[in-house]
Amino acid sequence: MQNDTHTLILEARSSLRISGVKDIGSFSETKIILDTVMGELTVRGEELHVVGLDPDTGDFSMTGKVRSLLYSRFSSRENMIGRLFR
Repeated sequence: MQNDTHTLILEARSSLRISGVKDIGSFSETKIILDTVMGELTVRGEELHVVGLDPDTGDFSMTGKVRSLLYSRFSSRENMIGRLFR
């Protein structure tokens, strides 16, 4: 990824483009978890489809009916490791 900028463009709640994405944690038709430079981002909705992620630029795009966007401070990997050592 070239820099640590993070932008999010949601068009008509059906097309989402995001910069600053490091990795896709998991995805299904109802939930996509992304590791971004600003923390973990969970996208919930219906008929969600990942169009692509360019690992060199951090540009991510998806389509579907977006219902919610939720940021968390820690990535899902950090949360999983923390639970293992409790």
